[in-house]
Amino acid sequence: MGQLSVTLGILLLCATGSRGGNICTTRGVNSCKQCLAVSPLCAWCSAEVWVQSTPRCDLRANLLHSGCGQDHIESPRSSVTILEDRPLSNKGSGGSTTTQMSPQRIQLNLRPDDSQVFHVQVRQVEDYPVDIYYLMDLSNSMKDDLRNIQNLGTKLASEMRKLTSNLRIGFGAFVDKPISPYMYISPPEAVENPCYEIGETCLPMFGYKHVLSLTDEVTRFNEEEKIGWRNDASHLLVFTTDAKTHIALDGRLAGIVQPNDAQCHINKDNFYSATTTLDYPSLGLMTEKLSQKNINLIFAVTDTVVGLYQNYSELIPGTTVGTLSRDSSNVLQLIVDSYGKIRSKVELEVRDLPEELSLAFNATCLNNEVIPGLKSCVGLKIGDTVSFSIEAKVRGCPQEQQKSFTIKPVGFKDSLMVLVNFDCECSCESHAEANSPSCSRGNGTLECGVCRCNPGRLGSHCECSEEEYNPSQQDNCTPRPGQPLCSQRGECICGQCVCHSSDFGKVTGKYCECDDFSCVRFKGQMCSGHGQCSCGDCLCDSDWTGDYCNCTTRTDTCMSSNGLVCSGHGSCVCGRCECTQPGSYGDTCEKCPTCPDACTIKKDCVECKKFERGKLVEQQSCSRVCRDEIETVQELSDRGKDAVNCTYKDENDCVMRFQYYEDSSGKSILYIIEEPDCPKGPDVLVVLLSVTGAILLIGLAALLIWKLLITIHDRREFARFEEEKARAKWDTTHNPLYKEATSTFTNITYRGNM
Repeated sequence: MGQLSVTLGILLLCATGSRGGNICTTRGVNSCKQCLAVSPLCAWCSAEVWVQSTPRCDLRANLLHSGCGQDHIESPRSSVTILEDRPLSNKGSGGSTTTQMSPQRIQLNLRPDDSQVFHVQVRQVEDYPVDIYYLMDLSNSMKDDLRNIQNLGTKLASEMRKLTSNLRIGFGAFVDKPISPYMYISPPEAVENPCYEIGETCLPMFGYKHVLSLTDEVTRFNEEEKIGWRNDASHLLVFTTDAKTHIALDGRLAGIVQPNDAQCHINKDNFYSATTTLDYPSLGLMTEKLSQKNINLIFAVTDTVVGLYQNYSELIPGTTVGTLSRDSSNVLQLIVDSYGKIRSKVELEVRDLPEELSLAFNATCLNNEVIPGLKSCVGLKIGDTVSFSIEAKVRGCPQEQQKSFTIKPVGFKDSLMVLVNFDCECSCESHAEANSPSCSRGNGTLECGVCRCNPGRLGSHCECSEEEYNPSQQDNCTPRPGQPLCSQRGECICGQCVCHSSDFGKVTGKYCECDDFSCVRFKGQMCSGHGQCSCGDCLCDSDWTGDYCNCTTRTDTCMSSNGLVCSGHGSCVCGRCECTQPGSYGDTCEKCPTCPDACTIKKDCVECKKFERGKLVEQQSCSRVCRDEIETVQELSDRGKDAVNCTYKDENDCVMRFQYYEDSSGKSILYIIEEPDCPKGPDVLVVLLSVTGAILLIGLAALLIWKLLITIHDRREFARFEEEKARAKWDTTHNPLYKEATSTFTNITYRGNM
């Protein structure tokens, strides 16, 4: 980033130079120190013999071309020097000093408004020692929980031994300030026994008691000096309660107005002795002390107050929150899960940064992908190494020429000490010659090739006195004939403009044409308070841009909890998210009821990471968007409520099944069925037989239908005939023409009755 900005600056200066000038020659500077403050690319020629019409403040190449010798060019270079760089360790319990951050000390040499980029690496080493201090609320509402933690030491040691071979555990307890209105003072019996009115026996109220210092004798935790944090260990403070907490200024209810001094105040009985005299600490004070002691805070609280402590965790770096069951039966798993979350994240914090410096971070977390504007990495495994590139830029020239600051991972003892030297002075200033003969016989000091005249003397060689006057010299005080002398903001004395002083700022330039107060303002502040006014133009600080310097180029304020800029639902404009996904809203566009669900989103990750296809591959954003681990399985198992089973049909009409799972450390895993369910190709014989059978069935069905229709038609015709026959009426009479068909024969042999 720093090299890119220098390159763009050179192109800009060369472009302006082709039009007859550049930023170095147009600012009207008359000393080496002023020249260095104009731009990191400007150089000064300190040669005593110099053509008067040629500017001494110019680009290095131009000065060399104009005949200035290399030895006379003042142009300090910004640089980075590594002072201490121990290699990163692989294991934490090897006996030697463990190093989890590299380098350890560097030195920056910065000239005004210049920047330099340096790199750091951080590694979560294996088998790193762990110190756990269990701080428990012993109020009466937590009495059931006390029974469940009596054997916590042994159980916790057994589980944590799977993660580290070097574990120490300590214990402390608290209730509240033993003073009204935080405790009952009536009846008198309630002072010694706060549970008097409910018929139970409780210990008297106390603020805090240190019970057991950190020890590897974990059995002592089951039974019952100072806590004893080790330098080479992870520090975990487990805070358990079922109630809200007090913070600074709450002590005024009891008349306590003295602020908390962040000191130990443990008496010989291991009680906190200042509980009735000092107010509660503020969140800022707690954050500061936790950072100093490299302590990761774990809030183990019940579901009734978990929302409050989640809000606290957003304000205190390195803090995790877990929901404690009513009887604390799940506290063991909660501690193990929280430790996993802590070890899966690396986040950098900056201490004592000088106000003249600004830092811009880029993170390289997984898959060697650079994520701009991010100073944290999540989803890491123990042994992973991440790196950060950090650009440091100085604004102006600080009064103190040397300062320092520290960069460290949250919860780590390791840190990087950065020493900063501000190169605001020219080396030739140390060789200044007072009352030099070159300055009109001792009327000035020869410094860096130019005369710095004594009071009352003017001119390039102090050859003119203010008392002298020559009208012809006024022509040298205007850029063109007809223009006002010294831009009407100065007096022409001895052919040289002496600029008037102004209550608003400084008037400079050969013709008093420049000042540092005529730039545009935004919300009442010149250059929005993020730049410097130089001859009417805003020179923006690092990470700021725009005519008003009111638009930041940083994107860390737009980073959402999933590590994406604006949650992938918008773009970061001037440090704020502009949500482009319909239905999305929130500071980082994290809320979107109508956005695709987890299955729809992770479907693209399965396509690009498993099969190397899809829109994320085309956009070359797979490794940036999808930070999930891919595991191929034969069947999807039940992983509880944190797992989501998903199904979709790909471009080949194959049914893909996968499971989206997020473990306790926040790491996302996609379990994908090895073989998709794809439709099989057609069987020709089956198709042929099916078609033939279909034709026969259709023919048979048609024949049956035809026969059925014919039968129905015949029956209808016969029924109609019968009906007409029944309705017919016939007349009956004798037909005279009718003769019966009867014949009579006589038997001649017949004699009758004999």
